[in-house]
Amino acid sequence: MYSGDLVLEGGCVTDVPGISAGHYTDTSAATGCTIVLCEDGGVGGVDVRGAAPGTLETDMLRPMTLLPDVHGVMLCGGSLFGLQSAFGAVRFLEERGSGVEFAGTIVPRLAGAAVFDLNVGQDVRPGFEEGYAACVAAGTSPIDEGSLGAGTGASVAKVSGMEHAVKGGVGTASIPLGGGLMIGAVVVVNALGGIVDPDTGRLMAGPRVGDKGAMVSAVDVMIASDEVVGKPSQGNTTIGVVATNATLTKEQANKLAAVAQDGIALAVRPAHTMGDGDTMFAIATGETQGGTHMDRLLAAVAVVTSRAITSGVRTAVGLQGLPAVSDLMEAQHG
Repeated sequence: MYSGDLVLEGGCVTDVPGISAGHYTDTSAATGCTIVLCEDGGVGGVDVRGAAPGTLETDMLRPMTLLPDVHGVMLCGGSLFGLQSAFGAVRFLEERGSGVEFAGTIVPRLAGAAVFDLNVGQDVRPGFEEGYAACVAAGTSPIDEGSLGAGTGASVAKVSGMEHAVKGGVGTASIPLGGGLMIGAVVVVNALGGIVDPDTGRLMAGPRVGDKGAMVSAVDVMIASDEVVGKPSQGNTTIGVVATNATLTKEQANKLAAVAQDGIALAVRPAHTMGDGDTMFAIATGETQGGTHMDRLLAAVAVVTSRAITSGVRTAVGLQGLPAVSDLMEAQHG
């Protein structure tokens, strides 16, 4: 029988057995990176839905490629430049003997995606050393959320321009599905659109109007006029990783990543625009050997992804003159 306890909010992607995660944060430059590791190897999948992605090694995760294995996913700030941090993670995995053997060489299989945060703070990008540091910091304990890691310089609700934007961040959540089965997500929220709590329908973050902390719907703003639609150069993208200890095929892992995009659409409105590079990765660790009904996982992955998004924005703090939701709520009630 269904129990409401199964879908309580909270949790972390590291609640999934076999998954560890960590951050590197540069608050002064408003950038950083977040690593999700599966050192023993998992079955990977990916779905790129936005029209302006910045990604690394996504092709290896698609069906009909040679191997299903993935040992980690790097999420980073710094746009394309920041993907150098992924090679710090590759070095970390190599040193620990994590990878697939090719002709006597152990090669880690690591993918990544970047958000554009160079319009917040200094023009600094996470690199090799910063990616390695995120891996050193990674563990199975719950990770912090908000304005840190790859979400340090994240912003949302940029449809009317950065001067009306709200602080984004990185968030995480998990849902236990019973019998030891777990699904979790970590998401970096740097969207053109606003943020809506799908459980209540309440607008959490939207373009700012006036000086009293008021916010409006980004969808309404976009529909009203072509002239106010934000330009892709403002830098937008929601990226993340969903993980489960279910035993999945590569095709099923790709399906899980695809439906995780529905979680983005539940919470980010509008999502998947021409100026967003929305990308979701999936990792299945195979820790549970029993049969898994895919529709249960697909229902859960949309929920856990949307909850990670709302958590990332709710826990963000104001940075570099960009106010967080908490700042705006205080202004409204001050």
